Formats: sequence, C-alpha cells, structure tokens
Amino acid sequence: MLKGLGGLGDMAKMMKSAQELQTKMAQLQDEMNEMLVTGEAGAGLVKATATAKGELKGLDIDPSIFNGDDKEVVEDLILAAVKDAQAKAAQRTQDEMAKLTESMGLPKDIKLPF
Repeated sequence: MLKGLGGLGDMAKMMKSAQELQTKMAQLQDEMNEMLVTGEAGAGLVKATATAKGELKGLDIDPSIFNGDDKEVVEDLILAAVKDAQAKAAQRTQDEMAKLTESMGLPKDIKLPF
C-alpha cells in the first residue's frame, strides 16, 4: 500500500501499534479497578482487600485480637495488612503491564505511564 513511500509504511505500522497499545492500556486500567488483592498481617488475623490500583475495599479483623491492652498491636497489624495489600496491588499492576507489553511485542520491562 505505501510501498513507494519508504519509511512511511513503517511509520503507519508503528502508529497503528501505538493506537492498539493505547486501547489495550485503557481496557487494562478498567479491569484493574475490578481485580482484587488481599494483604495479610498477624498470620491472617488482619486482612485488607484492595483493587489492583491500590484502592482499599475491605478490612477483615479476627475478633480474637480485640483486647483493650493490645490497642497498639491491633493498629500495627491493620497498618501492616493495608501496606501488604498495597504492595500486592503494585506488583499486580506491574505483572499485568508486563503481559500487555509482551503481547504487543515490546520488552516486558518497558516503563510506560500508567
């Protein structure tokens, strides 16, 4: 089609690939709002659930940890569970982006704005 135009054929192909990548990234962004990860602390006594984008969605606390004297311990466990969920969300985001970029023929460790 663009045979006589030299490098313009490659440019058109590259632009099409960029548009495809943009569309797939938008779809992945939407999907990540639905993907859930769960962080834990205290051997599962406290669990925090978040989206793959890091938005906290739920907190599950085993009632056995409620003792008036252990207020600081409970707070630390909650904080640790939330941080664990956020770390897992960040990792899930990286994993999903790596899958997307590899499927497009790009290096899996390429850093794209997300």
